[in-house]
Amino acid sequence: QVQLVESGGGLVQAGGSLRLSCAASGSIFRFNVMGWYRRAPGKQRELVAVITSGDSTDYADSVKGRFTISRENAKNTVSLQMNSLKPEDTAVYYCKAVLGPLNAYEYWGQGTQVTVSS
Repeated sequence: QVQLVESGGGLVQAGGSLRLSCAASGSIFRFNVMGWYRRAPGKQRELVAVITSGDSTDYADSVKGRFTISRENAKNTVSLQMNSLKPEDTAVYYCKAVLGPLNAYEYWGQGTQVTVSS
């Protein structure tokens, strides 16, 4: 069973930075894709950033140039560095991992709250 544990959320003023971490149980090499998603109040969950096993990355347009996703293989962790935060970045952030043929299996963390005050 795969477990994902997020950390690093909190309250920050607009323009500030936070770094989220997602620690996986076991090696992250087995995952085809890992990513960060978020759900703001009253909205659907949306993709924020993803990174593949080959270290290709993709970002939502709203966070490009401000957020950076990275893998720390030795720590079995995927991180999301968030800079120049805006109030509209306020959401619960979730880590997701995908593995198996045709990305058949997906796993989610419990989420971590990020609140950006204006």
